[in-house]
Amino acid sequence: MTMTIGQLAGRSGVATSALRFYEERGLITSERTSGNQRRYAQSTLRRVAFVRTAQRVGLSLDEIRTALADLPDGRTPTKSDWHRISNAWRPRLDDQIRRIELLRDKLDGCIGCGCLSLRSCALTNPGDEMSERGPGAVLLEP
Repeated sequence: MTMTIGQLAGRSGVATSALRFYEERGLITSERTSGNQRRYAQSTLRRVAFVRTAQRVGLSLDEIRTALADLPDGRTPTKSDWHRISNAWRPRLDDQIRRIELLRDKLDGCIGCGCLSLRSCALTNPGDEMSERGPGAVLLEP
């Protein structure tokens, strides 16, 4: 059984524009009818759910595409695939959690960028020494 892009959007809760974008990026695939309309396999619902879940935890589309590319014949991830993939992502997610916790813990006293915009920066970053480490929130970088 196949679905139109509208049916897939309705079932997955993902806009048709996002589905076309996912397809352009190689995250999902469709077949074309003789009238050049997209038709998606039922299993595409699981792939879309996989993509959306991975996005919600902060993974990039490139990271998601890499994980999906390892599956044979572009198939939908199985339970064992998901276990293997999620274990591979764990260090990346642990680092992301660490950086978010650091941001949370420093948020009320320091914006972490060496801009000297807060009074406390005169104590933690006298003379704007952090500028030597580069632009942006260098105190919050890994």
